[in-house]
Amino acid sequence: MASRLPPLNALKAFEATARHLSVKKAAAELSVTPAAVSHQIKALEDYLGIQLFHRHNRALELTEAARTALPKLREGFDNLAQAVERIRTHKGGGMLMVSAAPSFAARWLMPRLHRFLESHPQVDVRISARLRQASEGRREVTAERATVDAWLADSDVAILYGHGDYPDFQVDKLLALTITPICSPRLVTHPQHPLVRPADLKHHLLLHDDTGDLYDGESFWEVWLKAAGVEDVDVRRGPHFSHAVLAFEAATEGHGVVATMPVLAESDLHAVRLVTPFALRVPLASAYYLVCSVEAAKRPAVAAFRKWLLEEAARETDEP
Repeated sequence: MASRLPPLNALKAFEATARHLSVKKAAAELSVTPAAVSHQIKALEDYLGIQLFHRHNRALELTEAARTALPKLREGFDNLAQAVERIRTHKGGGMLMVSAAPSFAARWLMPRLHRFLESHPQVDVRISARLRQASEGRREVTAERATVDAWLADSDVAILYGHGDYPDFQVDKLLALTITPICSPRLVTHPQHPLVRPADLKHHLLLHDDTGDLYDGESFWEVWLKAAGVEDVDVRRGPHFSHAVLAFEAATEGHGVVATMPVLAESDLHAVRLVTPFALRVPLASAYYLVCSVEAAKRPAVAAFRKWLLEEAARETDEP
């Protein structure tokens, strides 16, 4: 059973006074009298059985106990404010909080989101790009589940890279994934070392999208080169990027070749800012999944977004 909390007004009086180190300024902020603030703080000290302020002539100083507790108290008030805002803007199911992997959000979701907004103007969409918890060594189910729990603690829907084993949740496989080398077209026609065969990669800088390393325990370059039967390319060389979107930027500038997911480079491939020099695309065990609670899936805004997202994903092709 949760511990019984002190009165909220007393906590608010303490937090405001601690922030200003002034009873008078706290009273002005809370629209009460200084005497009322002093009374609330005294009541809180009596309730807790501990002193919160050292009272000097014309000055206040926080005690060690108060200094230790203050950051968590402020965090709690921030969380309360966010909860109230969610209630206020809910509008009968019209608010939608979406947590998504950063590269997926930037490279796949954002170019398409306007279609959902145009067809569902009543839905208030909030997108949060978030990092999944990394696993040590091979992929850990516990790390994936911890990510789902954390993201859905303050979101209606989560879209993440993983293997999709999330019991007790509504789970939809959004996109099956493959990887292949991607680079600027300038490298394909390089005057000294054109990219004709996979073995030609040894003449070019390798850019590393670390998604595979972080979440599957095996680099994308290792996976692709093994499938291509290439053994004399040193996968240890080249810069590493924690997000695919950063690796794409480096590749677009012609800095090197990145082994990553072409589904995230669709617009650049279509505009020929980037190209896939080889036909081989190697399937990944992981995929992008759409996850929400069974209860949230019943909300109109969530149901509409889920239906739209699955329809968008169904249009995807993975042809070279």
